[in-house]
Amino acid sequence: MRRFLVAAICLLGIPAALAGSAAARPDELSCGVADPQPAWIDFADGSVTFWRERFARPGVIVATGGPLLAAEARTAGAATVHWDMYLRKRVGTPSEPADADLIARRADSLFDYAVSVSGCERPLIALNEMWGASLPTPLTPTAERYRANVLRFVTRLSERGGRPALLVSSEPFTGGDAATWWRAVGQVSDIVLEKYANANLIWRDGAVDGSRRLRTGYRASAAKLFAIGIPPSRVGLMIGFQTGAGSGGREGLQPRSRWFDVAKWQGFAAGQVAHELRLSHVWSWGWAQRNERSNDPDKTYAACVWLWAREPDLCDAPDLLGDELDSDRQTGQIDLPAGVRCVYAGRPLTASGVAALAKVTGDRELALTSLVIRAVERERAAVKTEQILATERRIVTARFGGSAAAYRAALAEAGASVAVARGIIGDELRRAEIQQRLVTARPSSADVARFRTTFAGAPARRLEVSPAPSWLPEGIGLALGTSAPRVVFEVATGRSTKLQTAEGVFTVRALEEATSLGAVQFGEARTAIVGALVSERRVDAYLAWAIRQQKAAESRLVCERDRLPGHGVVSLSSFAPFLSMHEAAMAQE
Repeated sequence: MRRFLVAAICLLGIPAALAGSAAARPDELSCGVADPQPAWIDFADGSVTFWRERFARPGVIVATGGPLLAAEARTAGAATVHWDMYLRKRVGTPSEPADADLIARRADSLFDYAVSVSGCERPLIALNEMWGASLPTPLTPTAERYRANVLRFVTRLSERGGRPALLVSSEPFTGGDAATWWRAVGQVSDIVLEKYANANLIWRDGAVDGSRRLRTGYRASAAKLFAIGIPPSRVGLMIGFQTGAGSGGREGLQPRSRWFDVAKWQGFAAGQVAHELRLSHVWSWGWAQRNERSNDPDKTYAACVWLWAREPDLCDAPDLLGDELDSDRQTGQIDLPAGVRCVYAGRPLTASGVAALAKVTGDRELALTSLVIRAVERERAAVKTEQILATERRIVTARFGGSAAAYRAALAEAGASVAVARGIIGDELRRAEIQQRLVTARPSSADVARFRTTFAGAPARRLEVSPAPSWLPEGIGLALGTSAPRVVFEVATGRSTKLQTAEGVFTVRALEEATSLGAVQFGEARTAIVGALVSERRVDAYLAWAIRQQKAAESRLVCERDRLPGHGVVSLSSFAPFLSMHEAAMAQE
């Protein structure tokens, strides 16, 4: 394989240099066919019974191998490019390659025919189709000869002035030596990736997830070619509308309105990705009605939807189909205003917001994940601005001696603005409210004993606190150092004192001397330990809940180029602990 590829590169040296002058002008795909990036090209032959109704019109490029059909299409205002259905007959197959000595002559014959059909001396020629694209190297000897034939064939077409477009029926294997072959092809030919999604799977996913599945699949396939140096201007996508079972396309999806939804999403997705990546062209295929397997009276309507999705003036699908077509052109589509990274349920997550939070987290993706979690939690727990501001004032008083300047200095050191800090405080308040609602199993006696042993050295003290705080919800009882502020273990016994925390202002009276948890009788410590364990379990339950919510949120989340944030639970207060609502955590700082 390596010897063949080196030879191929040498062989291609002169043709590659000639390709620029022999092919169409830079602003054209073919004679009179502009290259708008992308060009939309639709297959038609005599078996496409509705081609006149759908494709014979200005604004459509018809790919056909029939001279009469091509002439009629051009008369009706459509542009045409040439479609060759029989690449197998010209170059053979990976198991039975054609005689290499015949390749140039066969390419010349096809080129001359394409010129006569298209009426163009520099035609775009679609070649249906290359086999074995996904075969890994090293190839078998016959597969090597087959690929050599394909390369010679497209090279000769390019030498003659054509612009070959090689249709590829499976995901290209581009690793190892194969990359050199694909690059050689990309010097003289376009490469069209056939993407035939199963409509049942796409419709099941819905407008948001289904559209995302399509777009990510299109991008991933193109990215393999980009990664080895093939430019976007040499890459196209082919979208399938077959109706035979097992070939992609409709795959029996019923009722037909569902297929029309998928056709719409396919049009939007292909256009989105083609514009993003600046692909050369997008093709449609599968319209033929040659036999019982491919005959489907709904194809003409799907073709109308396909045309309408890319340009409403090409076919009035909503008028034609009425209630059978959801004419919504927004749901699930990436149509984000400038400066918006994602939109969740109509709420924009801005790039500036991500950047501001990334100054705290040190990672933009972590920041974006945090903002998505925030958007989800806002739907589950309402926290008013007044609550956030009141908590902020308490933090300044309790942790910075009332000094706003010291507070701002701490924020600056953490990389947080005041607005970012208030967002984090809001997260803390919402998270606490959500956790309180989560139901967990009651700890067993063994759990209680294990906790007492593990935290035997933790401070413990009987207190009376008013009003009752989160760390002593009964208002009187044993407080543990795992959750209570450190200062409550230092106050004089029998004395009452005011305690200012982020949670509020409390009156604390120490009922006994401070001791360690291990020194407290099991029965006396049980209630406090159970409370601590329940709090721990709520935290664990929250972590699982948050991941589930993030996964569910993806059906309402649209992000730039479908770059969704990773799933995870981010405690932003861990980057700025003085904003935490957990007093024991503060005591450890």
